[in-house]
Amino acid sequence: MDTQLKGYWLGHSAFKFESQNGKIIYVDPFLTDNPSTPDELSKVENADYIFLTHGHDDHVGDTLEIANNTGCQVVGMLELIELLKKDGLSEDQAVPFNKGGTVHFDDFSVTMVSANHSSSYNGQYAGDPAGLIFSFEDDLCIYHMGDTNIFADLEIYGELYQPHLVLAPIGDHFTMGPEEAAYAVDMLNPNYAVPIHYGTWPPIDADPNDFKEVLENLSDTEVLIPEVGDQFL
Repeated sequence: MDTQLKGYWLGHSAFKFESQNGKIIYVDPFLTDNPSTPDELSKVENADYIFLTHGHDDHVGDTLEIANNTGCQVVGMLELIELLKKDGLSEDQAVPFNKGGTVHFDDFSVTMVSANHSSSYNGQYAGDPAGLIFSFEDDLCIYHMGDTNIFADLEIYGELYQPHLVLAPIGDHFTMGPEEAAYAVDMLNPNYAVPIHYGTWPPIDADPNDFKEVLENLSDTEVLIPEVGDQFL
């Protein structure tokens, strides 16, 4: 991909992006308690934004600590953001939105779309789970699917947003497994796909090469399988 955007997989569903204008973006920053994230990657000194797909611990992760230490904005489902505010998130750092909505930032925008899963935070309903579609300044579109299974709307999202890169959960047990994930990504027809939400614990110890084999037999999408911490953009 010809882009100035930088992207790093931090294990599980966590990502760090550096936008073209140097903004530091975290998605689902489950880092400190993530057994697949090395200690040096779990220390966050600078952040401008955190985006959350849903309220489960393995996605919210270090959000409050990072927000308190950096003053970054935290963006996610309305009900989840309200719960985080009760736990100490500052009002002026909170950016709630909902499915179908788009929020605009310095050199990118983010649209919230559906995901088929559940969502709770500290035992409380945290609104619906979601996927997040990032549109960056150089027309690069990245779709983080969150935790989900396959559903028919994905074909519409593919036509409407035309994602270049899809970050797809493949771990099975709590989300799609490799084969179902491959069919889901095929509906979106991206240029590239990265498997996520696998290998963290035994119940989701799926093989990313199974996903790669099925998807690349189905389509022209190229599957990237980064190591934790790798820059893949």
